[in-house]
Parts: sequence; structure tokens; C-alpha cells
Amino acid sequence: MAIVVWIMVGIALWHLTIFVPDRFWQGIVGAFLGAMVGAVVSGAIVQAALGRSIGETDLITFFAAIPGFLIGVWIIYKIGEKQEDFESTEPEPGS
Repeated sequence: MAIVVWIMVGIALWHLTIFVPDRFWQGIVGAFLGAMVGAVVSGAIVQAALGRSIGETDLITFFAAIPGFLIGVWIIYKIGEKQEDFESTEPEPGS
């Protein structure tokens, strides 16, 4: 059940990315993947650190996914920013 909680937290918070300029790698789908992976990874780390099984859930299970969501979305955003900068500095063909 904990995985379901982490995934739902990632999806719920992913909706807030509409307030951020769309510079995510692969657009909104990339932001979705970053949110999901980040939430699940951080949730799993906290769950393992607390010594709980994957079936135990409480409020900590919810809050454990938030830092991972933020880190995952931030990484995807930074990759997209770098890609955008790289594409804007590339010389045009034929010039």
C-alpha cells in the first residue's frame, strides 16, 4: 500500500508543475516521470530506514514522498534547462 501512497502523492503534486515555466526535459511528461520516480525512491528510502514493511502506511508515508518529488522534478527541470541552452547556442545549418 505504501507504493500506492507514494505514486498518488507524486501525481497530486505533479499538478503543481503548471505554475512553473515549461522547461522540463521532454515537457510535462518528463515532469510526470520525475515526480513519480522521485516520490517512490524517497518514500522507499524512508520506509526502509524506519524498518517498516511495504504494507504499512501512516502519515509519515505521505510526507516521505514529498522531498523525492521535489528533487525528481528539479533534476528533470535542470536537464531541460541545459538542453534548451545547448540548442539555443548551436549554430544554424548553412551559416
